[in-house]
Amino acid sequence: MDISIPDYGELELKYLVMDYNGTLAVDGILIDGVREALMALSKLISLHVLTADTFGKAKSGLEGIECTLSILADKDQQSGKLAYVQALGAENTVSIGNGRNDQLMLKASGLGIAVILEEGASAQTLQAADIVCTSIVSALNLLSNPLRIVATLRS
Repeated sequence: MDISIPDYGELELKYLVMDYNGTLAVDGILIDGVREALMALSKLISLHVLTADTFGKAKSGLEGIECTLSILADKDQQSGKLAYVQALGAENTVSIGNGRNDQLMLKASGLGIAVILEEGASAQTLQAADIVCTSIVSALNLLSNPLRIVATLRS
């Protein structure tokens, strides 16, 4: 997925890395419309979900969606998420998250998108993001409609 943004730069996105709880799901249950959006995106970009799986529902929630699910240890998730993005290639990654433990991965990624949902969002994570959305479906749809990203980030 290549996106050229005037006065911002060129993005060559190959990976989408997402938090699960608070981003794709509330209380461990996928938000309406997320499954369909992820199914469509899986044809365009490699999907990766990182989570502590607080509610133990991530694997069943993502069943049938072509993605890589990684359950992270409770300790120092922020560093774990950053290391994951760096291993993929941060410049080729778009990350989506809401929590304080998502801050470093959003900042390091070629494109960082913060979402504000029922759980809220960390102020530090909002500052680290390139784009902020108030709906995960809207955030995912940005990637299906990259001219929306251009409209938001161009000068």
